[in-house]
Amino acid sequence: MARIAGVDLPKQKRGVIGLTYIFGIGKSRAKEILEKAQVSEDTKVNDWADDEIARVREAVSSYKIEGELRSEVQLSIKRLMDIGCHRGIRHRSGLPLRGQRTKNNSRTRKGKRKTVANKKKATK
Repeated sequence: MARIAGVDLPKQKRGVIGLTYIFGIGKSRAKEILEKAQVSEDTKVNDWADDEIARVREAVSSYKIEGELRSEVQLSIKRLMDIGCHRGIRHRSGLPLRGQRTKNNSRTRKGKRKTVANKKKATK
C-alpha cells in the first residue's frame, strides 16, 4: 500500500486517480507529478515499485498539500471575517458567498430546513 503525505492511496485505482485522494491534488496536478516522477499514468497504485513510490513522494513534496494547505485556506477565510468584507460576513452567517439566490436553494450552506410556524388566523 502506498502512503503519501499521510494518505493511504487506494490500491486498485490508476495512479492519476489515486493521487487525487490527497487534498490539494487534482487530475492535472496528478498527471504533472507522475510525469515528473517518470511513472506511467495507467499503472495501478499496487503495481508501483518502491523506487517509483519514492520518486512520486519526492515530486509531491514540492507542492503545498494536506494540512499546510487546509490551514492556509482557514487563515484566508478568517482574514476575510476579521476585516468584515462582504465575503467574510457571508462566511460568518453561513450563507453562500458568490451571489447565488437564497430564497429557494442554497441548502448546502444554510443546513437543514428550520420550519417557522404560521400565525393562527382568528375565528369569527
